Amino acid sequence: MDTLRRWLDEKGVQKVKVGAVDVDGVWRGKYISLEKFLSAAKGGLGFCDVVFGWDLSDDLLDNTQVTGWHTGYPDAHAKVDPSTGRVIPWEPDTAAFLLDFENPDGTPFEASPRQLLQKVAARARSLGYLPRFGAEYEFFIFKEQPQSLRDKDFQGLTPLTPGMFGYSWLRTSLNAPLVHALIDGCNAFGLGIEGFHTETGPGVFEAAIRYDDIEKSADKAALFKTVVKEICARHGVTACFMAKVDAKLPGCSGHVHQSLWDLDGEQNLFHDAKAPHGMSKLLRHYIGGQVALMPELTALYWPTINSYKRSVENTWAPTTVTWGLENRTTAIRVIGESAKAMRLEYRQLGADMNAYIGMAVSLAAGLWGIENEVEPPAPCESNAYAKNDAPPLPRNLKDAVALLKGSERARELLGYGFVDHFVRTREWEVRQYERAVTNWELERYLELI
Repeated sequence: MDTLRRWLDEKGVQKVKVGAVDVDGVWRGKYISLEKFLSAAKGGLGFCDVVFGWDLSDDLLDNTQVTGWHTGYPDAHAKVDPSTGRVIPWEPDTAAFLLDFENPDGTPFEASPRQLLQKVAARARSLGYLPRFGAEYEFFIFKEQPQSLRDKDFQGLTPLTPGMFGYSWLRTSLNAPLVHALIDGCNAFGLGIEGFHTETGPGVFEAAIRYDDIEKSADKAALFKTVVKEICARHGVTACFMAKVDAKLPGCSGHVHQSLWDLDGEQNLFHDAKAPHGMSKLLRHYIGGQVALMPELTALYWPTINSYKRSVENTWAPTTVTWGLENRTTAIRVIGESAKAMRLEYRQLGADMNAYIGMAVSLAAGLWGIENEVEPPAPCESNAYAKNDAPPLPRNLKDAVALLKGSERARELLGYGFVDHFVRTREWEVRQYERAVTNWELERYLELI
């Protein structure tokens, strides 16, 4: 507490923002006074558990067990993680801290994505592995604000830049004030941007966040999305992390780079100089587990209705359960042959992922593969879209949820409480979509049917 007080004094902090990520990956939080924060840092604070009982639109779920009308939506006990403190650069008198939720008996709240990741990461360490992960995101920027989005019914939006111009030196320079604000703001907030460039598509950018130990990496990835949205809003524009915004354009990825190291962080255990392509047996089994469990875990990787619109042939997103060496048509891409570079890129994940869930689940699947010595199929050496013998990935959220609901391995790896709650939230999401009348239906049927 003395160290924390000194840090707050040194930084000139006047107020604190605390928050946590819900199942959809949305930050839920509030400002509190310094006095309240210091009390919370010592003994925790109450935080309404409705954040695990509603959806993206704050519509109350009708099928949850962890909270609901049957429990009265009480306060859950939340504790401050003091290691996550950082000053908000665009609110320099304000510090941000992350929260973890607890049950009344002090055990982790199973529905919490951050605590799922902590549990899986702890298991990796108990097996002798230090997971190091790094996320990269693609996202659209539109010359719109929350009100204009609604005034336009989310149609006919104006992108920040026109045309298809990937890796454009020109486009980033033309938008230098915003681009530099994003890079500098993320770095000042402790997120560590390694690369930033335009992607192919109007107003599309990609950012790579420097890898770190998995707990820190997941925090950085989850915070990145809200940081980008906040900075963009200050420049009068809107950032969008949907998996697929336009049917005619590629979707937005949220690829996660992964490797396992010894507990001292000195040796990359995915590398074996004597093995073909430098791939250790550990890496092969890690991939084997991820490939074997990929279909039944897809709902956790692709959590929205829109996620599945990204999975289209010849659009840089996977459609099949495949892996390959430096192959961007597969769901898993192995990169590098040296001890420093050897890693895999989990390409199934999209920009709409919940970073805590995506990282935790892919790690859990890899660890399962190691423990069971699962050998992967042969790597795909050509176009995975044309690989007819590769199992297809689920084509919609309803089918993916059904696979997850029937997966005993998911419950064993992630915990019954988390999987049960997640499945219930996705079944709700499917029901909301099935009741909706879309623009596509109106345009196709209204006049002619």
